[in-house]
Amino acid sequence: MKNILLIMTGGTIGSTLKKNTVDTSDAATYSLLQRFNADYPSADQIHFKTRQLTSILSENIQPEFWQILIQAIESETIENYDGIIITHGTDTLAFTAAALGLYFNAINIPLLLVSSHLPLQHPDANGFHNFMCAVDYIVQNQPAGVFVPYQNPGHDMTVHRGIHLLSSLPLSSDFISARFSSDMRYEAGQFIHVNTIAYEQQPVRLKPIFSARILLIRPYPGLDYRNLKLTGIDCVLHDLYHSGTACALDENNPQSALYVLNQCQKQGLTVYFAPIEKRAAVYITTRQLLENGAEFIWDMTLEAAYAKLLLAFGNFDSDPTRRQFLDTNIAGEKIIS
Repeated sequence: MKNILLIMTGGTIGSTLKKNTVDTSDAATYSLLQRFNADYPSADQIHFKTRQLTSILSENIQPEFWQILIQAIESETIENYDGIIITHGTDTLAFTAAALGLYFNAINIPLLLVSSHLPLQHPDANGFHNFMCAVDYIVQNQPAGVFVPYQNPGHDMTVHRGIHLLSSLPLSSDFISARFSSDMRYEAGQFIHVNTIAYEQQPVRLKPIFSARILLIRPYPGLDYRNLKLTGIDCVLHDLYHSGTACALDENNPQSALYVLNQCQKQGLTVYFAPIEKRAAVYITTRQLLENGAEFIWDMTLEAAYAKLLLAFGNFDSDPTRRQFLDTNIAGEKIIS
């Protein structure tokens, strides 16, 4: 008998379509278990402890949700379970996977996040197959950690390491891992390890506190930094273009990242930049940011960098301890070539 803690939070997998509107529904979530009991060959060997934590579309999730979710998990005796499954929406799936992957950096059972790109009542929905894969992962005693099983429409089922998952591609419902390197494929009921990313872990015990005072900036041509409010925050995380760059015109130009870097420095605020691969050769624009005091969070996804900053400012009181935490590879979040 396998004991699985099933925590339901809403999302499309917990929604129904009514009058051309998708909204959460408790009945939709429980229909997942009804179908599982009817279709899974050894359903009688699986015992679920179910908990409807909330019923929310994931675009409405805020960092305090992660604290509530973690507290719900830790209120259980985790040793009593062979694995944990959390149903979740797709929009912020990668952020939650990163947050849980970092916090549960030393978890000794599998924790899997399961989503669906369409309501389960739709015949093309992938949610049930994702759920079945998650159960099989636990039944087959696959490695501990935080993972996301997900089948892109028209493709094989893939199991992603949560800390490496990227947000869904625009104008699609597809998910990929950083460098297109997922952890496993799932074929004919078997898990095939395909990961080519090396990773290390130095587990750190954390409090489930995520700062709500981190400003995330996304770059685009024409961004005028004068329009940003730089008050009531602890630091800035600045996204980068794919080559690890941002606009680096003169620091007096309000469309230059050097401008906001200068403004933040005057207020005693650190500006962190991610994602970027650490290498010897960089673009001159990146070099200009470095030479002007920018802090870089190297070799991890934007989602992981954001979640890690929230934990850093929620758990540590000084810049040196935060920097040490950011530089420590606690959950394999740093992608090492």
